[in-house]
Amino acid sequence: MTQFSAAARGLLIAGACAAVALPAAAQSSKTPKYSNEFLNLGVGARALGMGKVQVSLASDATAGYWNPAGLVNQTHKYDGVLMHSELFSGIVKNDYAAFSMPLDDKSAIGASLLRLGVDNIADTRALVNEYGYVDYSKIEYFSVADYALLLSYARKLGPEGLSVGANGKFIYRNIGKFGQGYGFGVDAGVQYNHKGWNLGLMARDITTTFNAWSYNPDEFLKSINSSQANQKDPIPKNSTEITLPRFVLGVGRRFELPKQFSALVAADFEATTDGQRGTPISTKGVSVNPSAGVELGYRNLVFLRGGAGNYQQISSVVDLSRQWKGQYSLGAGVAVSGLRVDLALSRLAVEKLGSTSQTNSLIVSLGYGFK
Repeated sequence: MTQFSAAARGLLIAGACAAVALPAAAQSSKTPKYSNEFLNLGVGARALGMGKVQVSLASDATAGYWNPAGLVNQTHKYDGVLMHSELFSGIVKNDYAAFSMPLDDKSAIGASLLRLGVDNIADTRALVNEYGYVDYSKIEYFSVADYALLLSYARKLGPEGLSVGANGKFIYRNIGKFGQGYGFGVDAGVQYNHKGWNLGLMARDITTTFNAWSYNPDEFLKSINSSQANQKDPIPKNSTEITLPRFVLGVGRRFELPKQFSALVAADFEATTDGQRGTPISTKGVSVNPSAGVELGYRNLVFLRGGAGNYQQISSVVDLSRQWKGQYSLGAGVAVSGLRVDLALSRLAVEKLGSTSQTNSLIVSLGYGFK
């Protein structure tokens, strides 16, 4: 049996497991869409500049997020990445840090930390005192933030270029003094590289991810007026939130061009199992959203990138007409002596009162590989 056929068998087995999991996951009609959505925003300016197409390509510390199987393919012994981005005119802060290293010649480990939050939210409930006067000293401030810690392990298998990996995912979500949630989940991935071709399959939340929420009734009662108090269940109850599996199949190909130029072209196909979405392929059980990206390089030093994806069918609030909207991105990067500096500009179309506007986000990431 050739190495390619053995690797193909591994990918087919993983795909078969995913196919078995899809119908079972799709049976839950009570599971909310977009649970733990902060974990799907993406990390690393290189990836975000390519339209989040990384499942088959990731081979540095960011692989712990995109596909842990790629950790064994990093070119340096130790690798670290930092990223910062701001969304909605700086209101939302998105931060990420990761580190990875080999255990031996066949295995590697990594750790990733993510935070998405809105800080300095004013709590003005006590602004007006019992005498009807405004007292600005009574204003308190709090944050709403989501955190995730990913602990990753990857290992090479028999056929050259084939590797598998998994994440243990720990989640903490905080809504100031009002409530908090804790969660745990597992991701699994496989990656295969052969003669310039890159194949990858990533199964996020493969066991489903559970978030246990608890709330502080006393804080909610301070915000409830008499009319709200008469409503049924004005205070949220402690509950469990479930995130269903999400599968991403990726393929990429690297081309060597004249005069030391190169081109990397890739595509991902993301399948969600939490119900019907407005994606190009949409059913009651599974919705599939494709994305594509390209990276042009010169001497592996300077890079230009572009990508497109996240296509959604958006309904106008004025005439209820439906239009396809997508997310487009551009990026650039420089890599010198293990140091990588990457920038990405992502543009998202937003429907507002019948008109379409564009919201932009700038992402900056810094990576360093050594030894």
